[in-house]
Parts: sequence; C-alpha cells; structure tokens
Amino acid sequence: MSAGELLDVEPLEMKFPFELKKLISCSLQVSNKTQNYVAFKVKTTNPKKYCVRPNTGIVLPHSTCDIIVTMQAQKEAPADMQCKDKFLLQSVITTPGLTAKDITAEMFNKEQGQVEECKLKVLYVAPRQPPSPVAEGSEEGFSPRASGLENGSEVTRMFVDSHDKLPEVKSLVSKLTEEKAAAIQRGTKLRQELEQLKREKNKSGGVSITSVLVIGLLGIIFGYFMKRT
Repeated sequence: MSAGELLDVEPLEMKFPFELKKLISCSLQVSNKTQNYVAFKVKTTNPKKYCVRPNTGIVLPHSTCDIIVTMQAQKEAPADMQCKDKFLLQSVITTPGLTAKDITAEMFNKEQGQVEECKLKVLYVAPRQPPSPVAEGSEEGFSPRASGLENGSEVTRMFVDSHDKLPEVKSLVSKLTEEKAAAIQRGTKLRQELEQLKREKNKSGGVSITSVLVIGLLGIIFGYFMKRT
C-alpha cells in the first residue's frame, strides 16, 4: 500500500492473469484519509492497451473509490512474460462540492499547486487453474473402476434374470397367439352364420325371436373374444 499524504493506493503492483485473446481486468482501491476533497487522475505509458474506469474522479473525505483497469485482448505473449507498462496516479486537494465533470488537466499541473503522485507497476501472472474434479465414488475406498465393475455386474444380473424368464415369455406369447387365432376363426364363423340368417330372412320375409336371440348371443361372444385379443 502507498501511504501518501492524500490517498492510499492498494495494490502498488497491478497483477494481470495473462491469457491470449482475452480481456483481463485488475482492480485498484484508493482511500482518502484526510478531511479534504481529493481529485485523482490515472495515466499510463500505453493508453491504447488499457481501459481505466474511472480514470478521473473525486474521493470524499475518509472515503474510498474502486478503479478497474482492463487490458485489451493480446494476440501474442511478451518475452519471458515481462511487462514494461507503468501507471501513474496523481491526486490533488480540490474545492468541496466539485464532481468528476469539473476535473480539468490544469488541476494536476505541478506549477499550480501540490500534486501527489503514486507509481504503479504491471505484472503478468499465470492464470488460476480450477481445482481438479473429484471423480464420484473415489471417496470412502471406492474408485471409478470399481464403480464400473459394479455397473457391469448389475447389467449381467439383469441379463441372467431375463434369460431365466425367457421360457415363460415364450409360453405367454404362444398362448396369446393361439387365442387370437381362435378368436379370428370364431369371428369368421359368426360372420358366415349372420350372412346365412340374413339370407333366410330375405327368403321368409321376416325373422323369428329365436333368430334374434341367436344373433345377439353370437355378437356378445364375438365382442368378448375380440376384447381379449
């Protein structure tokens, strides 16, 4: 931390977890430990490479302000991961009631008054690696391989059980097939008998009560067997 008379800056080394073709950000925090309104301005030796928000501002008495510095996506890594870029944070006491819109470049002119400066270095560091995921079943003496063997045993048991029940399944299928064939045969016979009754009706000009009962009974039997199929 920089213990200046106006602002304390944390950190003094701006560390960027460097990755190619990615935007990388680093944060700064400036603290005003005085009773005065303090204006600040951030400069860099490579302004096209970085975006600073906010790059100017007012820090109220005994208050803090966070500054985000974002490095543009880089197409290639520097030699030995060394960076020569530097930042400079300037601060000056200003009139109470001013806002960031009122800040001008002349306010940080050393000839106009006391300007405090804090130099910041840029460091590239290796990006953080996420922790390796722990495979399920690896705790309490279980391993993925053992889990796989258990799954294989379960499949084997299912296959054996299905194989043991195969004769029962075949018998059931055979029984259903026979019942369906018998029902179809009965249906065919019923249709023939109905046709015969219709022909007799046409010849006699009417139908007897017995014929009606027979037709109804045959229809019920046919419907019962068709439902079972």
